[in-house]
Amino acid sequence: MRAKEGRKPVWTTLIMSYFQAVKNTCNASIETKGFCFYKSTNAIKRHLAVDILGFPFFIHCTQANISDDQGLIEMLTIYIDFFKSKSVELLKTTTLSDNGYHPDKLEAELVLVDPEIMSKIQFQLSPKPFQEGRKGQAREVWFCAS
Repeated sequence: MRAKEGRKPVWTTLIMSYFQAVKNTCNASIETKGFCFYKSTNAIKRHLAVDILGFPFFIHCTQANISDDQGLIEMLTIYIDFFKSKSVELLKTTTLSDNGYHPDKLEAELVLVDPEIMSKIQFQLSPKPFQEGRKGQAREVWFCAS
C-alpha cells in the first residue's frame, strides 16, 4: 500500500503513537490485566504506533496500570532493531503523541537502551485542539473514539 501511494516502502518520517484501554474480563489472568483509573475498570492497554497512512507500525499490549510513557518505551525497545537498521543520513522519524506523554522522560529512557537512537527518532507533542467558546474565549475540545 505504501508503494501504491508513492511512498517509500519501509522508512516513514512520521509515526503517531497512542494507547487504548480495553476492558478485558473473561480472557485475561491476574498477571495480564490491571486497573485503568481513567475508565475505572479492569483492562489491558494496547499501545499503537501508526504511520501517516494509518497502517500499524508497532503494537504492544500491557497491563492497564502501566503509564503511557512506560508502554511507549517498552514498545520502542521491543522494535529497536527497526531504528538501528535505519541510516543516519535519512530524516529523523518524528513520533507524534498527545500530551499524556513526556518527551524528556522518553528520550532519557531510550538513550539507555541505545545511545544513538536520538539521531534517528524525535518526539513531538501534538497541539491540543481548541475552539472558540462564548465571549470569544478559547476552550479546550477533546475528541473521544469509542
